[in-house]
Amino acid sequence: MEILEHDIDAIRDNHSTQFFATQIQDLMQKLIETEEMASDPEMAELAKGEIKNLKIQINAYIEQAQDIIKKEEEADKESPREIILEIRAGAGGDEASLFAKEMAEMYQRYAETQPWSWSVVDVSSNDLGGYKEASFELKGEGVYEQLQWETGVHRVQRVPETEKQGRIHTSTISVAVMPLFKRTTIELNPGDLEFETSRSGGAGGQNVNKVETAVRVIHKPSGLDVRSTAHRTQLKNKEAALSILKSKLQSIKDEEERSKHDTLRKKQIGTGDRSEKIRTYNFPQDRITDHRIKESWSNIPGILSGDFGRILKELRKKQDELDQEE
Repeated sequence: MEILEHDIDAIRDNHSTQFFATQIQDLMQKLIETEEMASDPEMAELAKGEIKNLKIQINAYIEQAQDIIKKEEEADKESPREIILEIRAGAGGDEASLFAKEMAEMYQRYAETQPWSWSVVDVSSNDLGGYKEASFELKGEGVYEQLQWETGVHRVQRVPETEKQGRIHTSTISVAVMPLFKRTTIELNPGDLEFETSRSGGAGGQNVNKVETAVRVIHKPSGLDVRSTAHRTQLKNKEAALSILKSKLQSIKDEEERSKHDTLRKKQIGTGDRSEKIRTYNFPQDRITDHRIKESWSNIPGILSGDFGRILKELRKKQDELDQEE
């Protein structure tokens, strides 16, 4: 029985199959020693049976490892069912923060019309109740497929309630949509991480702000930081923050790979770059314009109230047209 063709490096490099790689290497070493033993006429018959048994064991481990790798590759091809949605206020001060909250509420209302779950990871508010920055976790079928093009700068033009002279102000927020990877190729060095704990902010409840359950993790080489306040224990928030950090680093790595292939990027609606201005919400003219596909929609209040699917439908249509051009 011949040993199957295989790539030991692939089995060794995959975290899920490293155990099999170790077992295979040990058995391969025994096989070499047994084959050498077979050159001795007195040991040949005994070694023959042992060689056959070792090859059976090696093949069994290889088949199991390859099956795991194949299933993971198939899962990777599926659209991610968990994402982190980050919203940050940009230029415009309080007005930007207020719009950031409105946008978060729009996404939440739309999520409620889908088979998705919505949970708060962390929210930092200003004195007016707006969001300086906020992150949310969404889970469900098609969540990334639908929201993937929201990453970028969203611009709002309107007269703030505090504006006494009726002047139109322009403010911006940035949105980032990141798949929450169950598996990543990212390895975190404990020496590169710095942890901070604090009391979770929140409304009401006798236990609020009494225990330091919020966790912030800082990745010193990249400068990235993630804060989680979603869970009631420090351990759970630490696990959540590390998971999100890995996903952020994986997204950066994937984007660097994609940037090497300009033709691929040109066939996407957007680059996925947070600095790209993608949409303007002009309240005086009651018009939302997506600059990438040069389409506009009216009824801003309705869209902010959850009728956001109209925009997503056009984005999907445009991407399908680009795909057909290939």
